[in-house]
Amino acid sequence: MLLKKLVYPKNFAIFPRFISIANLGRPQLKDVNLKEVQPKVFNVELNREKQRNTFTREFWLELKSAINYLSHYSGCRSIVLSAAGKSFTAGIDLKEAFSQIIGLSNDESIDTARKSRFLMELIGNIQDCYSILEKCPKPVISAIHSHCIGAGINMICATDIRYASKDTVFSIREVDVGMAADIGALNRIQKIVGNDSLTRELSYTARDFNVDEALNYGLISKIFENKEDCFDGAVETARLIAEKSPIGVQGTKMALNHARNHTIEESLEFIKLLNASQLLTEDIRVAAESVLTKKKCDFKDV
Repeated sequence: MLLKKLVYPKNFAIFPRFISIANLGRPQLKDVNLKEVQPKVFNVELNREKQRNTFTREFWLELKSAINYLSHYSGCRSIVLSAAGKSFTAGIDLKEAFSQIIGLSNDESIDTARKSRFLMELIGNIQDCYSILEKCPKPVISAIHSHCIGAGINMICATDIRYASKDTVFSIREVDVGMAADIGALNRIQKIVGNDSLTRELSYTARDFNVDEALNYGLISKIFENKEDCFDGAVETARLIAEKSPIGVQGTKMALNHARNHTIEESLEFIKLLNASQLLTEDIRVAAESVLTKKKCDFKDV
């Protein structure tokens, strides 16, 4: 029964992989706030404030539900990911995680190989809750403050743009609890920063690093005075993105993601095929008219 709850939680399959947009409704969320803060700009706010936004299974699923909804909602063009309370996130809820692992380890009715199969599926399900940020066609901007620990690093590495307030402390913390990070940080961070030596130092030691080091490292692109300014800065960037052609922006995200994991030749072939299907869009005509008339243009939703 424990294994069934771990791997096949009741509310896990909130959205199937392929889903009809017509059937997609706004999700019911308890610990994630979802709000439009500017026209076509949505804020996804983590809100387990009393628990420092530590991640439980249900919390991961709510994040996945929110992002999946916005991925399909044509009225959304950009997303700001932020958090309520004193911490952006303190990582995994260790009490729940240790309880699950110990319960699984002590279950003598299942052999080691089958336990491993359950764990592989569990880890894969959690990975999906962060990978959806990367797969979302709309750009996602992280507005980080105070603490971004462990699972928080895994999460922000799947977002497009990362801003932080000057009080932020980062840590790839997993080795301190006897494990290797397995939900994205070690897989994505090198694609972001390209400093192998520092990545290994931070990952092996689990030491804290501040915003100045994060900026030099390439993990973040802007530092703000406080949490509020950081959020406002992220919203402003999201607003600028939302004013652009959604065909152009979403195609750009697709091309950048593809190029990161492929050769130049392969990525050139990809963008050739992509734009062959997209260059006949009316957005090009609308943008050209805007340049010629020097008037702001409005693009249709996608």
